[in-house]
Amino acid sequence: MKPQRILAAAALGIAALVPVAAAAAPAKTLPLRDFFRNPEQTGHQISPDGRYISWLAPWEKRMNVFVRPYGGGEAKRVTAETARDLAGYGWKGDRIVYAKDFGGDENFHIVSVGLDGGDLKDLTPGEKVKANVVDILEDDPDHLIVSHNRRDARAFDVYRVNVRTGTETMIAQNPGNIVGWMTDHAGRLRVATATDGVNTSLLYREKESDPFKPIVTTNFRESVAPMLFTFDDKRLYVASNRGRDKAALFEFDPVTAKEGRLIAENDGYDVGRLNHSRKRKVLTGYSVTTWKTERFFLDKEAEAMYRDLEKKLPGYEIALASANKAEDKYVVATYSDRTRGKRYLYDKATGKLDFLADVSPWLPEGELAEMKPVTYTSRDGLTIHGYLTLPKGVAPKNLPVVVNPHGGPWARDNWGFNPEVQFLANRGYAVFQMNFRGSTGYGRKFWEASFKQWGRTMQDDITDGVEWLKKEGIADPKRVAIYGASYGGYATLAGLAYTPDLYAAGVDYVGVSNLLTFMKAIPPYWKPMLDMLQEMVGYMDKDEALLKAASPVFHADRIKAPLLIAQGAKDPRVVKSESDQMVEAMRKRGVEVEYLVKENEGHGFRNEENRFEFYEAMERFLGKHLKR
Repeated sequence: MKPQRILAAAALGIAALVPVAAAAAPAKTLPLRDFFRNPEQTGHQISPDGRYISWLAPWEKRMNVFVRPYGGGEAKRVTAETARDLAGYGWKGDRIVYAKDFGGDENFHIVSVGLDGGDLKDLTPGEKVKANVVDILEDDPDHLIVSHNRRDARAFDVYRVNVRTGTETMIAQNPGNIVGWMTDHAGRLRVATATDGVNTSLLYREKESDPFKPIVTTNFRESVAPMLFTFDDKRLYVASNRGRDKAALFEFDPVTAKEGRLIAENDGYDVGRLNHSRKRKVLTGYSVTTWKTERFFLDKEAEAMYRDLEKKLPGYEIALASANKAEDKYVVATYSDRTRGKRYLYDKATGKLDFLADVSPWLPEGELAEMKPVTYTSRDGLTIHGYLTLPKGVAPKNLPVVVNPHGGPWARDNWGFNPEVQFLANRGYAVFQMNFRGSTGYGRKFWEASFKQWGRTMQDDITDGVEWLKKEGIADPKRVAIYGASYGGYATLAGLAYTPDLYAAGVDYVGVSNLLTFMKAIPPYWKPMLDMLQEMVGYMDKDEALLKAASPVFHADRIKAPLLIAQGAKDPRVVKSESDQMVEAMRKRGVEVEYLVKENEGHGFRNEENRFEFYEAMERFLGKHLKR
C-alpha cells in the first residue's frame, strides 16, 4: 500500500467569515443552566458480547452508569456515586469498571461493579493512590492491567488485577524513570517510555520474562511515540517527528530501531489518531486535525461503512463511539459546532440505524452560533489559526468580545461544540479562540517557538489577535474581556498585567500566577518530567529572573481591569495558593477582584451545582463590565 500524502487545508480568512449584514434573526436567550447541566445521556457503549447497551446519565445530580438489553427493555442503574461524576467507565466481561477521584484531587481509583450494582470492588485502594488502566484485556474476562503509584508516589508500577476479587500481581516495577507502558495485542507488557527529564527512551522486550532494553533515545523535542503493535506483535506503529517537522505514521522495527514503511504524512499538520479493526487485523484509517478533524481511510470496508453513515446522517460530523467484539454492532455519535449531537445504534450487516438518545435535547441547534475558522499574522510573521464565534443574527461590528485562550498550553482548540462558547455567544458576545505558538498539531517548529515564551511571544500572539479583531471592526475596543482556564487563566492574568489597556475585564479559572511557586508545587508523579518542563518554561535557578518577569503576580500593580478568579481547593496541578497570591496582590491595591473557591473541586469544576455558580458569576461579571 502506498503512503497517503495530503496537502494542508486552505486557510480561511475574515472575508469568508463576515457578511455585510446580519443574515438571521437574533437568537433567543436560553437558560444558563441548559448550557452547563449534565447531559441527558452520554458515553454510550455496547457490551463486548453485544447483549447490552450502557450509558452515563444523571442520578442524584451525578453521572452514573445505566444498562439495558441491546434490543430494548428496562434500564437499570449500575453505579451509585453521589459525590462526583464518574471520570470514565468501560465494560469488563459481565461487569463494569469505572474511574473516580475524590473532590477533584485526580487520585483516580479503578472500581469494579456487577451489573446489578452489587459486589463493588475498589481495585486500586489506598490514600492518595492514582491509577490508570493500561489494558482492558478484551480476551480475559477476569483481569485487567493497571498502573498505580501506591508503592512510590512518583512512579507507576504495573499490575494484573482480578476484577472480581481485587487480587493483584505485579508485572513490572517502575525503576523511577518510566512514564508510560504499552501491551501487545495478546496483553503482554512489552513497551515502556522512560525519561531522564530531558531525553526520552523507548524501551522494548520480546517476552515479559526479558528485561526492558532501550532501543531509541531522543531529546524531548523529538518523539517516536508507539501507538499499537502490528498484528503479528513483531513491530510497532509509531507517530514520529524524528528528523522532520510534522509527525507522521510509520511502521517501526524495534530490533533495528528504524522507521520502515511510511503510512501517512501531512504537509501542514501532525498526523493524529490511527484506527484499526481488532477483529479483522487491519489498519482502517487515520485522522488529521486541520481546522476540523479530517478522516482518511486505509481500508475499503471501513470507508464503505462510514460513507453509508454519512448518507443516513447528513450535515453532521460522525464518529464510531463503540463496537462489540464481533464488530457488527456500533454506537454512532453525531455532533457539530452547534450541538452535542445524537447517538444511534448501527447494524453493520443490515445497515439499520436506530435512534438512542439526544445528548442535550434542551439546546435548540437553530438558536446556537456557528464556529468559523480564521487566520491572522503575528507581529513576527507567524500564521496563527483560530476560531471566531459571532452571536447569531447580530451584525459583526463593534461587538463586545470575550478572548478565550486555551489551556495546556501544549494543546489546541478544535472545531466542535463548546458549551462556554455557545453560552457567551448566546449572551451577545463574540468569542475569539486562537491556537497561539506552542499549540500542538502544527509541527515541531511551531511548538518549539513557545519555549521560555510564557508572557512573551505566546502572549503577543493573543494580543495580535485582539488587534486584528479591532482592525477588522468586529471588536469594540472598549468592550474586550479575556477569559481562560489553566494556562488560559495564566494568559488572562498576563493579558491584564502586560497589556493593561487592552482589556475591560478578565476571568481567571484555575490559572497560574507565579511560575516559581507553580513549578515547586507540581504533583510528585510529574517530578520525572520536571527538567523537561523547565526546558520549556524556564529553570527555577538559572532562569529565576525570566520566570519572575513572566509571573503576573509580580506585576499586579499594572492591572487596571476588574477580575474574577475561580479555583478548586484540591487542584493538584495549579494549587490554590496560585490564586490566593493573585487575590492578595489585587486586594492590597484596591483593584476589584471577585474570588470563588470550591472546597470539593480540583482543576476545574466538575460538579453541576458548582459549574452553575461559576457561570452565573461570570455572566453577572461580564454583563457589568462589557454591556452598554
